[in-house]
Amino acid sequence: MRIFAIGDIHGCSTLLRQLLKVVDLSPADRVVTLGDYINKGPNTKGVLDQLIAFAQSGQLIALRGNHELRMLAAKAQQSIEVNDEVLLDQNTLSSYDSGSLDQSLRSPLTSIPDAHWKFVAEQCLDGWESENHIFVHASLDPNKPLSEQPTRKLFWEKFDNPKPHVSGKTLVCGHTRQKSGEPLNLGHAICIDTWAWGNGWLTGLEVTSGDVWQVNKQGKVKRTHIDTFRR
Repeated sequence: MRIFAIGDIHGCSTLLRQLLKVVDLSPADRVVTLGDYINKGPNTKGVLDQLIAFAQSGQLIALRGNHELRMLAAKAQQSIEVNDEVLLDQNTLSSYDSGSLDQSLRSPLTSIPDAHWKFVAEQCLDGWESENHIFVHASLDPNKPLSEQPTRKLFWEKFDNPKPHVSGKTLVCGHTRQKSGEPLNLGHAICIDTWAWGNGWLTGLEVTSGDVWQVNKQGKVKRTHIDTFRR
């Protein structure tokens, strides 16, 4: 069984489809998506549609990111903006044909299907670990097991030279945008948010072999190895 981690997708449904195609999955493989499926990019709806369909295969392990927390907060508050913080942006709303941000704060939420709310709230996980790796959206407290991690660490903390985890497992995460378009590899911790929605790449890492696949909006595909990016 191979385990693929995919970095922050942010509404880039075309890139997600392309990446899943080029990695050439077998039925035994597992894919861990690291959260931040929504906002910024053009097609949040398309990304969630793909992930929900893919989940039916039993191969997907989907994590929440801080933007999924924003989405759930929008539903709880029945508002797309709270205290000047945009929870669901214009690109996300447009992908659901729900109009512009200056419409009523309630109507855009009703255009999001129940299946999407349920996927984010019930099917997505806060983190997941395999024999040798721990997968989260943002970061970890190095001295606590996954089950005891604080929300701030899991969803919001930047990738700032994190210490090795007490388990000895390698951290694989996203969240901290790498504008270089290259993964940041510290050996004991790897960040694969490579700015897919901007001018970077969507990155897939097969954690056992270290093989890396990347696709971008120009239709280019790169295959490298994670050791290439070792700091």
